[in-house]
Order: sequence, then C-alpha cells, then structure tokens
Amino acid sequence: MQLPEDQLRAGHIPADLYRQLPPGTDVRQIVIVQEAPRSYTGPIVLTLVVVTGSVVVLLVIALVVQAVAASVVSVLSATCGVSYTLSRTSKRRKAPPALRK
Repeated sequence: MQLPEDQLRAGHIPADLYRQLPPGTDVRQIVIVQEAPRSYTGPIVLTLVVVTGSVVVLLVIALVVQAVAASVVSVLSATCGVSYTLSRTSKRRKAPPALRK
C-alpha cells in the first residue's frame, strides 16, 4: 500500500490518525470520511461560456460597425455627391528580362 487512500480503503488507519484519537476510543467503530475529489467541470464550462460570449460580442460589434459605415457612405453619397468605390483590380507584374523569351 503506497498511498493513504489505499490504506483507508483496506480498513487500516494511518499512524497520524491514531495520534489524534482520544484515549479509550474503540478503533473498530471509527468512520473515516474523505473529502470528494475536486470537480473541474464548473471552471471549464465557465471558461467556455466566457470565451463564447466574448466572441459573440466582438462579432456583434463588427456587424454594427459595418452597418454604420455602410449607412454613412450611402447618406454621404446621396446628399453630398461623394462616392465610394472598391477596386479589386490587380496589377500584373512583368517578368524579369532574364525570364522573358
């Protein structure tokens, strides 16, 4: 028996517990209660909820900023004649002279 838990499961009382018993105590009538092992489910679930909530808040903020920017651009283009265009054309690079044939 290596661990105190093994001793307790086998019905043996460790020596340090013997010293804490008052004199004249019947050892056969002693019940040793162990503390339950810690459960990590609560902290893990709490962490997942906090992370998920943060991601949702950031997505909502991004969508609100996008909607506000789109409405500002549409209002400015309708009232002031300001236009906003996105150009997705890419500039092609010419091959170096050594690679041209």
